[in-house]
Amino acid sequence: VGDKVMVLARSGLWQEVVNVPASHTFPMPEGMSFEEAAALLVNYITAYMVLFDFGNLRPNQSVLIHMAAGGVGTAAIQLCKTVENVTIFGTASASKHDSLKESGVAHPIDYRTMDYAEEIRKISPKGVDIVLDPLGGSDTTKAFHLLKPMGKLITYGVANLLTGQKKNLMAMAKTWWNQFSITALQLLSQNKAVCGYHLGYMDEEVELIGSVVAKLVNLYSQGKIKPKIDSVWPFDQVAEAMKQMQEKKNVGKVILVPEAPKEESKKAEN
Repeated sequence: VGDKVMVLARSGLWQEVVNVPASHTFPMPEGMSFEEAAALLVNYITAYMVLFDFGNLRPNQSVLIHMAAGGVGTAAIQLCKTVENVTIFGTASASKHDSLKESGVAHPIDYRTMDYAEEIRKISPKGVDIVLDPLGGSDTTKAFHLLKPMGKLITYGVANLLTGQKKNLMAMAKTWWNQFSITALQLLSQNKAVCGYHLGYMDEEVELIGSVVAKLVNLYSQGKIKPKIDSVWPFDQVAEAMKQMQEKKNVGKVILVPEAPKEESKKAEN
């Protein structure tokens, strides 16, 4: 009672009081803010397991990170920097490129104006060792073809389904139609791996997730990772917070808190 904890739950956290199993709570490390704690678990567990458990990231390899300025993207960049001489390619809109370069992305690519596969081939004709794919659809196919021999594609989302504030049935149909598909025999001749990851379906893997969180807390305490907070919004501005993400303005994590921070409340009063 009274411990400060980080909480992992599939849903139901956009409220003031939540009830979760004790096994899904983790003590916050010394010096961590509540906002950082809210930004840590989902993004960093995902990035860590995708890069290291599936991707087997090692020194001197290259990684393509899509949506590199988002929550998982910024976590993945920081985790790549814990391994020696990893070359990072990152897709994001042009306005975010300076911030990506500062954080360690060697080659930011504007996916809106360029063919990112072509740009990567110019720099690395053989392609890359690991692709993190949160996009789905035809982008998964492009990712597979960008892999070097012994390369690994890890798909962990279908962001191509989300094109705005409302459901777009055409986008859904197009993404479904273009979804990547490959047989075991085809994989055998390609010398490549395809992995699928979804943290939400690992509720029962308490020991596995606990061991990853322990590694992340250790990295945080060493100053090697630090959650990047884009903005903090009170519950009554949830629509604006969602818009920030939908319009792809965020660099880092968008955080919800029950009430506006006190400084902002005072400004509003004045």
